Amino acid sequence: MQTTIATAATPISHLKIAIVAPSGAPLDEDAVIRGITFLRQCGHQVHSYYHPEEKFQRFAASDQLRVEQMHAAASNPDVDVVIALRGSYGFSRILPYLNLDLLAKSGKKFVGYSDFTLMHQAMLARGVKSVAGPMLGDFSHSDNVSDYTVSQFFACLSGTQHSVEFVSEGTPDLQIQGRLWGGNLAMLVHTLGTPYWTQLEDGLLFLEDIGEHPYRVERMLLQLHFAGVLAKQKAIVLGDFSGYRLAPHDNGYDFAEMLKYVRSILSIPVLTGLPFGHIRDHASLVVGSDVTLQVEQEKATLTMQYLF
Repeated sequence: MQTTIATAATPISHLKIAIVAPSGAPLDEDAVIRGITFLRQCGHQVHSYYHPEEKFQRFAASDQLRVEQMHAAASNPDVDVVIALRGSYGFSRILPYLNLDLLAKSGKKFVGYSDFTLMHQAMLARGVKSVAGPMLGDFSHSDNVSDYTVSQFFACLSGTQHSVEFVSEGTPDLQIQGRLWGGNLAMLVHTLGTPYWTQLEDGLLFLEDIGEHPYRVERMLLQLHFAGVLAKQKAIVLGDFSGYRLAPHDNGYDFAEMLKYVRSILSIPVLTGLPFGHIRDHASLVVGSDVTLQVEQEKATLTMQYLF
């Protein structure tokens, strides 16, 4: 069992937040209302660019309208933070039509994870920091919103240094410095070898995924390994990998065995336990920030330094 060590933070108020839906349609329209209400009750101004009547197939809107949402939020002078409504799938379809330079030069703080990993990659390529952090759904759990997720998010936005502490079992003491990048493993591998691929050298690569059997996780990690990506990193930090089902014919092959094999073929540390991914309590991480990763007696501290 990996244990998360929570840190307290005082929420900042009066953020000007835009909600965009560049990917999948929400599964619960009432949850959208609850999430917006929560943010407003926290004292923030919220502009929602999502409109339920515009839903198209499994997507929050047509490709064109989802592009227009992103451009409109980035061009609104009364917005300083842009948060994705949800992930799922759909960002890939709009990538060729987004004015990524416009988004990068907008000065907005873009926030999300999962499918939104492609946005982080695009901003990283342009030297712009973004936040792998909560989406609107994380604020929609009525009276059960995660204090850890909320405190991490506001702490991340309120300063120039932010830390995440967690327990990484079986990791020896170490201290590493580099730049932070990563996100959803499937989305990263999805762009490998395309014009939308971006990587850092001497980086700290954080990864998470949902519903991927350990052999699929291994296969994707091997693809990054065979492409020479992992050898150029200082360390890999794994977040949550859950939502899969093992089968009888796995014959003892599980996530732990997969991890053991991956560690045996890589020459860099592979940590576990990062509280990030498709989970209730997850950290906020500044993609592109300068980081120090320190582990003492399996207690890991990831400290980010950044200016947006």
